[in-house]
Amino acid sequence: MKEEGRETYFAKHPFTPEQILQTLDSGLEDLEIARTANHPKVRFNYSYNALLKSGIALIAFREGLKVKSRPGHHVKILEKLSKGLKDKTILDVGDKMRRDRNFDLYAGGGFVSESESREYFDFVEKILKRVREMVKHGR
Repeated sequence: MKEEGRETYFAKHPFTPEQILQTLDSGLEDLEIARTANHPKVRFNYSYNALLKSGIALIAFREGLKVKSRPGHHVKILEKLSKGLKDKTILDVGDKMRRDRNFDLYAGGGFVSESESREYFDFVEKILKRVREMVKHGR
């Protein structure tokens, strides 16, 4: 049975281990920016980017798939990350982050508080470390 949306959101790609690690390193760089940010909006946005990059790296590592930029592709990344790490909270928290970002971006609405941005950062930091360990140890 074909996975729903696979052709729409993903394409087969022969990634090298270096390319996958480069994506993870980019996520770690975003997380470092988030760590040192003095503004909750900056911390939040860079944490969200790091979460997406951890998903992109995991999808490349486990499935050899490249993510296509299409409407809805962030949800698909979060779904695969959640499934790949067998952790439903990734989809729940990640989707909340996505909705918060979209509300701010497209509706000019409110945004996350200082404490929320720190909680999101802590959550993403743990996820990125888990993905990095999987890739590093070839699991």
